[in-house]
Amino acid sequence: MMKNYLELSIKAAIAAGKSIMEVYRNREIEVELKKDRSPLTKADKLSNSVIHEFLQLTHLPIISEENKEIDYSVRQHWEKLWIVDPLDGTKEFVDRNGEFTVNIALIGQGKPLLGVIFIPVSRTLYYADVTQKKAYKVVLDENFTPLENWFLNALSLKPAKRKTRETIIVGSRSHMNKETEDYIGQLRERYGPIEFVSKGSSLKFCMVAEGGADFYPRFGPTMEWDTAAGQAICEAVGLSVISQETLQGLTYNKPNVLNGPFIVQRQ
Repeated sequence: MMKNYLELSIKAAIAAGKSIMEVYRNREIEVELKKDRSPLTKADKLSNSVIHEFLQLTHLPIISEENKEIDYSVRQHWEKLWIVDPLDGTKEFVDRNGEFTVNIALIGQGKPLLGVIFIPVSRTLYYADVTQKKAYKVVLDENFTPLENWFLNALSLKPAKRKTRETIIVGSRSHMNKETEDYIGQLRERYGPIEFVSKGSSLKFCMVAEGGADFYPRFGPTMEWDTAAGQAICEAVGLSVISQETLQGLTYNKPNVLNGPFIVQRQ
């Protein structure tokens, strides 16, 4: 059953990525603002619709950034559900820097079971089965090769050994705050020279998962759909995504879907 869920979510992410690229190629991107003043585009809506067409076949409930919020009195009875960000990094999408993703995660009893992250611009696909402790990465060709070949050509994802003594921290410069600066200072005292790399969306999780960075600290607010798929990929390769409030892994389908501060780090 888990393999079927994974295949379906991969299909959904790729199809959503195609719909996003149709909008991305337009000369002008129309942007509207949501109540929280965050940007919303036609691509967000199209991607959300495409993903739902696939995931509704599982008859499992879905939490998505672009769906109407469902009260916890209903959600608390959901043992298994999907958490979706149809376009993670809308600001990056509008800025046309390519650092935006499609995120899909399956959650069971509050924990990630599988995760899919697709980067439409580079056609790079990350996917993971946490229950099997396996994660993969594959770059699709321009024709988006059939599903069988996606699995056949995928590379097993494992954090590579660092080739440099310099500690690499990945984060978002737009979300830099005093807590993050203080944490980087602590790491500098402990490890010496620090290199800071700025990345958008869930690419930060992927970068740590494949060994391109050692730490991803996030002390600013995130939502569950921002982190669920990335956490699945990290946990599948043996990395930790630790809440700084509970000192345990982030959990999902909480009464409040806002995450507290967390740190992703290599072992």
